[in-house]
Amino acid sequence: METLFAKQDRMLANTSTAIVRKLMDEINWDARLISIQGPRGVGKTTLMKQYIKKNYPAYTREALYCSLDSVYFSSHSLLQLAETFCINGGKSLFLDEVHKYPNWSREIKEIYDTYPEIKIVFSGSSLLQLLNGDADLSRRCIPYTMQGLSFREFLLFYKKIKIPVCPLEELLKNPTDLCHEVNKKCLPVPNFKEYLKVGYYPFYMDNKRDYHTSVEQVVNMVLEVELPELCRVDIGNVRKLKALMEVLSSTVPFSVDATKMAKLIGINRNTVVEYLYHLGRSKMLNLLFSDLTSVKKMQKPDKIYLENSNMLYALSSRPVDIGTARETYAVNQLSFAHKVEYGKKNGDFKVDGNLVFEVGGSGKTYDQIPDIPNSYILADDIETPYKSKLPLWAIGFGY
Repeated sequence: METLFAKQDRMLANTSTAIVRKLMDEINWDARLISIQGPRGVGKTTLMKQYIKKNYPAYTREALYCSLDSVYFSSHSLLQLAETFCINGGKSLFLDEVHKYPNWSREIKEIYDTYPEIKIVFSGSSLLQLLNGDADLSRRCIPYTMQGLSFREFLLFYKKIKIPVCPLEELLKNPTDLCHEVNKKCLPVPNFKEYLKVGYYPFYMDNKRDYHTSVEQVVNMVLEVELPELCRVDIGNVRKLKALMEVLSSTVPFSVDATKMAKLIGINRNTVVEYLYHLGRSKMLNLLFSDLTSVKKMQKPDKIYLENSNMLYALSSRPVDIGTARETYAVNQLSFAHKVEYGKKNGDFKVDGNLVFEVGGSGKTYDQIPDIPNSYILADDIETPYKSKLPLWAIGFGY
């Protein structure tokens, strides 16, 4: 075990606390069992290390972070680790990449039941049903979801501009206050354009030059490793999945024709629908349906977006369509705390069943949402609201 502590000491020494996500203050760290779930690359590992660094003294032996894909676990079990940790006065276990460890949920449940003095925080792939593995942890565990940086967080961490959180409900009631605050402190339009390209993942400042390469590596890790391991995707189809992601990144969002997509990448229609479902669960895609109340598992989605706009710029083989980038951003930010449906004839999106949004440039008119109650235009390239026409960037302050 001392080798794990030595590794932790080195990692914590190199862990920066300059950027600390808002989720840090929202988690009830006193709970006995916590799960942190979210797309690969958004900072789950960093969050756990930062918590240890901020709340325990250097070289602590009361808290231990370890990744379950470590060589250590090729000859030691998680239960053995917990027993030794407890005997030596350990208090908090932080377990990363739990999906890399067989029977992880059973052993976590046994640790929870056997060692009540130990708190457990665990994290893993978005593909996992983290609370419903071999052992049902749902009654014991408090789950939290982590997303990439919001536009608000991008301004805070990369531009040192502090703006309070403004939930969607508050924005729609009084958009003027937020817009006035933002315009007083920065030029939102050029900052927003930068955010669409490089603002979503928290590793931009580490390597600006190779940022899009790093984003592509995040995608490849999910396609090449996690989907075959966790969803039994045929390894021979990984190249076709990459082709599908490239097609989606280079195409204006469209109504889904699964048969056409199947012919395009060379696999059958049912497999395409299945793979879209897996890509949605892995947070590589956002799948929109026109009626969430009647959606069945493995049903063909009505519209598809990449999970975030930075992926568009990293994966597309041609110049990114700005309309696609705008809509991708809108779906990403709105879906974090709300249910988003494809609007079909009335607007681009329906949110929480009663709000309608149309996304476009500064000249966007109300022609597609005439006389529809609770309808709004989210317009790019504007700084202030006018009636029910709001700046598109303003929805990026929800977290």
